[in-house]
Parts: sequence; C-alpha cells; structure tokens
Amino acid sequence: MTAVPETPLPFLPTSLVGSYAQPDWLIDRAKLAGRFPPRVRAKELWRVEPALLAEAQDDATRLAIRAQERAGLDLLTDGEIRRESYSNHFATALDGVDVDNPGTALDRSGHPNPVPRITGPIHRPHPVQVRDLEFLRANTDRPVKITVPGPFTMSQQAQNDHYPDLESAAMGYAAAVNAEVKDLFAAGADVVQIDEPYMQARPDAARAYGLAALNAALDGVTGTTAVHICFGYAAIIHERPEGYSFLPELAGSPVQQVSIETAQSGLDLGVLTDLADKTVILGVIDLSNPEVETTEIVADRVRRAFRYLPPEQLVIAPDCGMKYLPRDSAAGKMRAMSGAAALLRAEIQEGR
Repeated sequence: MTAVPETPLPFLPTSLVGSYAQPDWLIDRAKLAGRFPPRVRAKELWRVEPALLAEAQDDATRLAIRAQERAGLDLLTDGEIRRESYSNHFATALDGVDVDNPGTALDRSGHPNPVPRITGPIHRPHPVQVRDLEFLRANTDRPVKITVPGPFTMSQQAQNDHYPDLESAAMGYAAAVNAEVKDLFAAGADVVQIDEPYMQARPDAARAYGLAALNAALDGVTGTTAVHICFGYAAIIHERPEGYSFLPELAGSPVQQVSIETAQSGLDLGVLTDLADKTVILGVIDLSNPEVETTEIVADRVRRAFRYLPPEQLVIAPDCGMKYLPRDSAAGKMRAMSGAAALLRAEIQEGR
C-alpha cells in the first residue's frame, strides 16, 4: 500500500464530486454534449486510436490532477478521465452482463436507453479501478478520493434477464461493489465514494431495497466512505426539484459522508438536520452554466450551512461532476471553491 499523505485535510476541505472536464483532444465533446451518460460502452466518443488510448488517458489524467493542485483543492480525484460515464466504466467490466447485445431501460427522464443486459450471476472477475487509484496516488502527495457507481443505480441502468427481481440484481451488484471498495482502500484510497443518483430519481425503490443494497456494499468496509445523491447532470437535466425525495434515509447508513447539491437548486438547508451525524459534501458550484462564481458568492453558499452543521462536518464541492463544463470554466470554478474555503477558514479562526 502507498504511504498515507503527510498533509492532513484542513477543516472545510475542497474536492470535486468526481469528474473533471476531459480535454477536447481526448474525447469528442460535441458527441458527449446533450446526451445522457452512456450505460454501455461508447467507444465512438474517444478521438484517440485504440492502440494509443490508454497512454492518452494517462496523460489527460495527469493534467486533471495538476489542474486540481493548481486550483488549491485539498482532496483530489482522477477526474474520471478514463470513463465515458460515471457508471459504465465499472458496470461493463462485470461478468454476468452482456454489453454487446444490450437491453433497454428508462433513464431518469423517462426515455429508453441502451443498457447492459443481465444474463447471469453478476460477478467482478478482477479489480476494475485499482490501477486508476494507484495512478492517482502515484501522481500527487495530497489525499485522494475515487468513485464507484452504486449497486442500486446500476440495477436501474440494466435490463434484468436473469434475477427474479431487481432487488436481487441490486444485491448482486452490491457484492461486486463491496469487493471493489475494499480493494481500493487496500490500494491507498483515502475516501471511496459510491455514486447513487437513482436513489433521488426512484425513491420508492430506493427505500424498498436500494438502501439495503448500499449497506451491503459497505459491509466490512473500514475506510472513509461517501455516497453521492444528486438531481442529475445540469447540462442534461435542467429542472431542479425543490428538495430531495430520498435523503433522510441515509442517516442510518454506515456511510460517513453524504454528497448533495445546493447551488443551482437553492436547496433549503434545513435538510441537513437529518444528517447531523454525517459529514456533508456540500455542492456550492452551479454547473448549469459556465460562468465562474466569485469567491464571495461561493462563500455565501457555504455560510448557509453553518446554521445546521459545524464547519468540521462540511466539505466544499461542486453540485455534481464537472464532466460537461469547458475546461477553463471548470478550472475557474475550482479556484472559486478554494478561495471561498480560505476566506471562511480565516473568518472562523478570527472568531474563535
């Protein structure tokens, strides 16, 4: 295992939710824009020929790491640069799913999408993202986080032709996620985040069996874990509800951190009282447009949370992934986060 970084996280640490903007020379952003994240492989998105793709992805990941460091972020991700979407990188690597003859499932807006077709018992044949984590760890001395799609979300993004019901499929995915999370911590991850956006999109099913699947994915895990719940990519889903349809239920989960979005939605932060025992990854960067917020605007969005949680229980982050933003905009928004964190730390320390 790689040594733990020497520099601990400050209070009010800054971090991406997961993804960073991929370079135009690596991925065809025109093809990416305006479409839902692919559930099966979408190799047509890559601009680099297959023989050189892995090397190009490594180079672009280094750029994403350096961009986070230059912006002053405290907890770094690999930017999910190697992924066509947040979920398909992992979901299509599992046994028991047919991605060459996909099925169909409705996305969170109600439109049919090609998805992996479950044809047998879901099984993780080998670690999927350990090499990605090791690459990230080797290229920075700062604490690092890596994300894995959640078992409930993957069950909703598949056509089930094997299990008796989707609950059974979700538990099959949970076992695969559990093994992956343990391997990621063994490889040196400081935080592992499980992405479960479909808990917000399909709250009834999330309550019926999604939370149990998430808990199964965390069984026996000893490192710091997070779960990301969101309203969907702002570039794709423009309307925001007034509040979360699934959030208080996470209070009883063993996960230590919960990622929510508050900037674009103007969310009533009274919901934070339901998460009093959790660290909240507070989304305070609006991803619906490329305009870079000022440091003060971001700081004001964070200050709203102090009424409900102390600074020691907050992480400053974007609302969701930065995948669809122009790179210059993404870099500017990261700098605004770091500037807001520095401003707020100084204010708090002066007041103590």
